[in-house]
Amino acid sequence: MMAKIKAGLVSLRDLVATAWWIFLIAGLGFVVAYQFVEPAPPKHVVMTAGGESGAYYQFAKRYAAILARDGITLEVLPSEGSLQNLERLKNGEAQIGFIQGGVIEPSPEAEIDQEPESHGLLSLGSMFYEPVWVFYRGKTIDRLTDLQGKRIAIGQEGSGIRHLAQRLLDDNEVDFRSNTVPISGLDAAEELQQGRIDAAFIIAAEHAPVVQVLLRSPDVKLMSFSQSFAYERRYPFLTRLTMPKGVADLVRDFPPEDTRVLAPTASLVVSEDLHPALQNLLLQAARQVHGKPGFFQTANEFPAYMDGMLPLSSEAERFFKSGPPFLQRYLPFWLAVLVDRLFVLLLPVIALLIPLMRVAPALYSWRVRSKVFRCYGELKFLEDDLKNHFDRERLPEYRSRLDALDEEAAELHVPLGFTDLVYTLREHVNLVRRILDKKERGA
Repeated sequence: MMAKIKAGLVSLRDLVATAWWIFLIAGLGFVVAYQFVEPAPPKHVVMTAGGESGAYYQFAKRYAAILARDGITLEVLPSEGSLQNLERLKNGEAQIGFIQGGVIEPSPEAEIDQEPESHGLLSLGSMFYEPVWVFYRGKTIDRLTDLQGKRIAIGQEGSGIRHLAQRLLDDNEVDFRSNTVPISGLDAAEELQQGRIDAAFIIAAEHAPVVQVLLRSPDVKLMSFSQSFAYERRYPFLTRLTMPKGVADLVRDFPPEDTRVLAPTASLVVSEDLHPALQNLLLQAARQVHGKPGFFQTANEFPAYMDGMLPLSSEAERFFKSGPPFLQRYLPFWLAVLVDRLFVLLLPVIALLIPLMRVAPALYSWRVRSKVFRCYGELKFLEDDLKNHFDRERLPEYRSRLDALDEEAAELHVPLGFTDLVYTLREHVNLVRRILDKKERGA
């Protein structure tokens, strides 16, 4: 057993002595390749949403439940709305957030075909429509100019609806500074039902409680934008939508006619340094949450890149073209990430090792054989000396040299696969010894 272990160690020693430079080159290749490997994705990320009763927050909580299946903790922070979400993303307080279309406006100097400014952020695409509902009391109106002089609820400070409502009212030359009320949601619905305000801007999905309450309020009407085409042209972030007749209530036939509304889209925005694997995981969650049909959207219409306020992430661009990454389709998230990182790390090292490993066996064999060949050189010199310059007085020297060669051959440490060379060498030493015996008898 000890002899086998000793022989194995000899083989290992010769291998290391022969191939050390291969290991060195492979190690350097490993170090270089490591510079291009993405670090492992973080296990904890922060998402800024909206009010706890709003759609942003509820959608974010659904994201958190989906990401938790893959071991990712998504911390959801409530906020006052899109403006606060934007500030948190810019300040690094969160890595993910919902931003309403139109909140980020292009700079006046930007060219029409110019890539939008990133602000250190990237878009993963639009996730859903956010219809602009204008509910009102009194005689029928179909233009925002008709709201002049009325008390209007336009949402709280920092909210996306307030930002958009002020912009639309200002462009319609409606003096909103003295007649607007900073309330939103169900509070605005109650004020409108009680007649304490005349109109309310609401941004919410069609199934939101505030929308359903106001659609069924007897004295409250929903404005149909007669200038919807004009708004769509003037504001690229707005989409003209039609609420079909009777879609809200088939029995009561509400709305009584097709109603035109405007809608920005809510974009899922991330920090530009958010790990690519997490971006893909978020997009898969978004497809589950937002891919269903609704009043205004068809199945699998979202997510999609519909609002160009921010550059589209390269990961999202690939996702929209070909779906989730290949490995994430068939492997658990953590395993897919690990395999992907190992692939990036090991591929160049393997490509470097293949030609080197072809050379290594020849070098290994040459190194082991060289020990035996060195003895053969000494033996050849001695044989030539006997044949051409034999001197009886040097007999003790000849025998001493042969004995030394035989002893050196016997003590050679070579791997088991090369021991035949040692035995052959010793046979040849004995052959030269027989030549010496003949010379001694014949001289």
